[in-house]
Amino acid sequence: MRRTADASLVRVLGVWGLAASIVNITVGGGIFRLPAGIASTLGPAAPLAYVVCAAAMGLIVLCFAEAGSRVSLTGGVYAYAEVALGPFFGFLCGVLLWAGVTAALAAVSSFLADALAALAPAISSPVARRTVTIVVLVALAFVNVRGVRVASGLNAVTTAAKLLPLLFLVVVGLHAVRAENLRWNTAPAVSDLARSSVLLIFAFLGIETALAPSGEVKDPARTVPRAILVAMLAVTVLYLAVQLVVQGILGPSLAGQQTPLAAAAASSMGAPGRELILVGSTVSMFGYIGGVLLAAPRMLFAFARDGFLPPPVAAVHPRFHTPHVAIVIQTLIVILLAVTGTFERLAIIANGSVLLAYLGCCAAVLELRRRNVQADGTPFRVPAVRVVPVLAMAVIVWLLASLERKEWAALGVVMLVAVAVYGATRASRLRAAQAALQQ
Repeated sequence: MRRTADASLVRVLGVWGLAASIVNITVGGGIFRLPAGIASTLGPAAPLAYVVCAAAMGLIVLCFAEAGSRVSLTGGVYAYAEVALGPFFGFLCGVLLWAGVTAALAAVSSFLADALAALAPAISSPVARRTVTIVVLVALAFVNVRGVRVASGLNAVTTAAKLLPLLFLVVVGLHAVRAENLRWNTAPAVSDLARSSVLLIFAFLGIETALAPSGEVKDPARTVPRAILVAMLAVTVLYLAVQLVVQGILGPSLAGQQTPLAAAAASSMGAPGRELILVGSTVSMFGYIGGVLLAAPRMLFAFARDGFLPPPVAAVHPRFHTPHVAIVIQTLIVILLAVTGTFERLAIIANGSVLLAYLGCCAAVLELRRRNVQADGTPFRVPAVRVVPVLAMAVIVWLLASLERKEWAALGVVMLVAVAVYGATRASRLRAAQAALQQ
């Protein structure tokens, strides 16, 4: 059924279009907060975490590249795992991705409240920040219920705000960088490096989302790997430049900053620079939340459409033709997480969930290659074909080993719920599939 539906899609995305989409989705709100969290653990050695994280993500995205060149179905990681490992593992990867995206959305929503509080101290109390978070999420949910055209228009307006504040700070703040703030005293512990890297993965999330429209990519065997590598290089250089400039300006005071980029701008450019970065980061996060809140409920909608959730979750609004029930449910879950969790805790849970889905994708590559699954054209094969997928899985396991017991407990609950849902709906899905075949 999915192959029939994908056959009707028009393949128009090229290398630069797909690379731009990956950069747009990947550069979200995390980079405006993460430099402080990384510096609090690693100190002056914080840039090393970006190098390690980029190397780890490089191995993982090579697996994405091969899987994407072999499976040209819309769905990204979910489609890769389903084709290679079967419907159960495909569904499990889909649930883990949804859980990760939801936790990431809640994390950025909580940080947005912190940034707004820095702009307007009158809303700096915990109650006021929670109220602001709820109002923003409800307002964006209302926009999404009103229709995709309105929501996508809002996202287009805010896209530039994701990059302009970062580029401005890097270029203008260079003059205030002090070399002694970047000088290492001691090498970081391996455990601290792993913990910082698993937090930093948050800033790279989104590649798997950008690959979802693989059914609309021209010559996926060539386009997907090239677009991924171009986007990864651009994002890594940008992030590393931001960390070096911010750390070079603030030094030891970077650790613990609620709005580190704004603090660096204030130090190097005064109050106007601080206000500009805060406004830019707020608009950027607002756009990120709006974009993810547009996509994430569609995952719940798809689960209900495929028989994993009650049919009402797949209801479509009679006037606006949007999955309004899924949007409301998604928004309520995000609100609950955002007002009860901190950015760092939510970010690590999001990373753990998505890393487990990435692990499934890397395993899928080995199976896709073994069965010689191919899309149109010659599939991309990663260098050192017998090593890279295994090494990528080893790196993921190393990163996951830094998770704490509470974080593993949260991930365990997600997986247990997924297994229970799959088992409870198996009979009804089989009946629906048989009925469809008889029609």
